[in-house]
Amino acid sequence: MTPQTGPFTELNSRRLGPVRRFFVRRPRAMDAVVVALFAIAVLASEIDPAQAGNPGATALIAVVGSAALLLRRDRPLLVAGVLAGLAVVALAWTGGLAGLELGIGFALYAVAVARPQRTTWIAAGAILVLTALAVALWEEPSLDPTATIEVGSSVVTDDRVSSITGLVIVTLAAIAIGIGVRNRREHLADLLERANAIARDRDRQAQLARAEERSRIAREMHDVVAHSLSVMITLADGATAALDRAPDRSRAALGELSATGRAALGDMRRVLGALSDGDAPLEPTGEGQDLDTLVERFRAAGLPVRAEGVREPMPDDTGLRLAVYRVVQEALTNVLRHAPGTERVDLAVRPYPDRWEIEIVDQGAVLPVGDAGGAGLGLIGMRERVEVLGGTVEAGASGRGWRVHVELPAGGRR
Repeated sequence: MTPQTGPFTELNSRRLGPVRRFFVRRPRAMDAVVVALFAIAVLASEIDPAQAGNPGATALIAVVGSAALLLRRDRPLLVAGVLAGLAVVALAWTGGLAGLELGIGFALYAVAVARPQRTTWIAAGAILVLTALAVALWEEPSLDPTATIEVGSSVVTDDRVSSITGLVIVTLAAIAIGIGVRNRREHLADLLERANAIARDRDRQAQLARAEERSRIAREMHDVVAHSLSVMITLADGATAALDRAPDRSRAALGELSATGRAALGDMRRVLGALSDGDAPLEPTGEGQDLDTLVERFRAAGLPVRAEGVREPMPDDTGLRLAVYRVVQEALTNVLRHAPGTERVDLAVRPYPDRWEIEIVDQGAVLPVGDAGGAGLGLIGMRERVEVLGGTVEAGASGRGWRVHVELPAGGRR
């Protein structure tokens, strides 16, 4: 299976114990365990007096089979073929399977995990037929003190049926476990891919929301700078005209010209800092910033807004005034969309000498929300706008409803 890429992977999406996590991160360590189990099974067949044969042949089979099993992840079909061939050689050479049933089981498990089921069953069938034929031809009877069949002076038993039965059981068990692991991995991989696709889509939507908000900020700042330049031109013309007749008025106009120019330069720097990674169309917005009128529109739409401070004079700083208006507009839009039928919405706009605070708290939805649309992108845009001005946004659950708290520093604190 190919490793997952993205915020979700098998390691962080499943609860794995320390042992499982160790082997998932180090698959070759599991290969070493498999090889050790196989080698022990082969060598144990030589220790058993009923199956004792040729020690040198058994050791050679253990070495070759272990080397083959180390490749079972990369070449599972080849390894299964090698183990089946070793089983035939062992039967012809020593007269027994010498524990190779376990090796064949490990190999067929790897085939079931890595290959389609049809391929797995074909390989298993071929191996079973070949090995069963070799057992029928070459497996030697073993000494059995409990047997009741006497041949000459020796008591023997025929193990061929039990050998074939054991091989079939090991094969079927290995294939069943392998297919189960493969299905589970495919299901998990599909879930992870879906989760990563959703995460990527969410990130793209967030980027688009930021870009859209930056574009709107750029259009609004275009109006701000254009207005400031118009005022500066008028002040400069007035100062020039009054220079001889009224020097004091000319001096005052020049001071106002300087202040307006500095404010426009500050606005321009903020916009350029926010939009340094892209261009935005600079069409005028043509929209006012009257909070009282804005709140009345939401009340007409059925939103029970209890407002405080919306009739206070808006800040002189045009960028700050636009930000206050947009924050209130977006927050109330979110309440209208995500808390239908809410009993009350408390809106507070509080001007302080060094900052402006805005707080919107609703009482939660009463009517079914249904498909409200949106994916938190309005909050992303709000945060983008506030951060351009050096402010902060806090948004989260408050009782049964939702609370948005925004602080916007006045011009001197930015």
